[in-house]
Amino acid sequence: MSAAQSILKYYPFGRLSALLDGHAPGAHGIDLPELAGGKPVMLSVGEPQNTPPGFIVEEIAKAAANFSRYPPARGTPAYLEACAAWLNRRYNLPAGMIDPKTMILAIPGSREGLFFAALAAMPARANGAAAPAILMPNPCYHVYPGAALAAGAEPILVPATSASGHLPDYAGLPEAVLSSAKLAYYCTPANPQGAAASGAELQNLIVLARRHGFTLALDECYAEIYTGEPPAGALQAAAALGGSLDNLLVFHSLSKRSSAPGLRCGFVAGAPDLIAALEVMLRTGGAGVPFPTLAAGARLWREEDHVLANRARYRKNFEIAERVLGNRYGFRKPDGGFFLWLEVGDGEKAALTLWREAGLRVLPGAYMARPGADGVNPGDPYVRVALVYGPDLTEAALNRLTEVL
Repeated sequence: MSAAQSILKYYPFGRLSALLDGHAPGAHGIDLPELAGGKPVMLSVGEPQNTPPGFIVEEIAKAAANFSRYPPARGTPAYLEACAAWLNRRYNLPAGMIDPKTMILAIPGSREGLFFAALAAMPARANGAAAPAILMPNPCYHVYPGAALAAGAEPILVPATSASGHLPDYAGLPEAVLSSAKLAYYCTPANPQGAAASGAELQNLIVLARRHGFTLALDECYAEIYTGEPPAGALQAAAALGGSLDNLLVFHSLSKRSSAPGLRCGFVAGAPDLIAALEVMLRTGGAGVPFPTLAAGARLWREEDHVLANRARYRKNFEIAERVLGNRYGFRKPDGGFFLWLEVGDGEKAALTLWREAGLRVLPGAYMARPGADGVNPGDPYVRVALVYGPDLTEAALNRLTEVL
């Protein structure tokens, strides 16, 4: 099997297409103008459906002449400084803890950065040497195992179930596994379950990474979407431990925060040596961020009004979900993110039924996970539902979901 074929095994949306594409979407029974003509409701992808701030276009237009230039290696000073200023505001970091010149790197969205981080973390090794390990939650974002396989590493999927608070317990792994790890992915708030780690848990995780010498890749792309208190961040934890960013890479993106996934703009903050290594991979692979995009991104990181509006919109959706679902399907309001992780008995069967009978496209939880040592896939009983539409469509879709299930 080729590397590409191996990676495709972890790609959930290809599997979803194989499950559903031979079946016509059923009548959804939702009387809303945006669904005229029987358009299905796509609840499977975490793609914000609200309009991003209009000033993005203004900033790109003002800098459009710079499309004739290759993207800068690290990002423009204005962009890096805007990112550092946002981190300081959001996480109340000590003055001078983050040097934008050496500790921040512009990336085209968190996905690309997370993927290249696996390549940057791999040591040179002789033929026949054992593959290093990359730790990740189970279930998880498909980029993590895909990146591990592309880097020639062994993906170690660690249960992230209700028993562990829907977050992986890396400290419970055998010493031999921890000593072979070169990178560990950790998502908080988690995709798909929405669980957020506490500050103490993040401190323990950083200490663990330093003790065993692996890089901790913190995926915090949902950090600005939350239903209660703001989730703790890894940089806050690092500050509490003295301020060093050793063994740490923290990824942020404008895709969810600013409803701009098509902009492909984010950043990673971390130790200077890790940032430098990741820059080499991104520069070699051509994954830079164009000057006009950086201009728009800098303004987005400086502006908060649209973020407050986004957060209010998602909170409204979760209030609707709480009212419509009640205590069915193990519903719980997540700490962050915009997904429901619903326990429906057989996620694949439920996804097919919702598509055929209601025109609702959801993602089977099993497609985001892999069977453990006991042969059980922890995602089997679940479906992931993205609450990315406006309140009227969200309520109508959830009503249909409960009627059909």
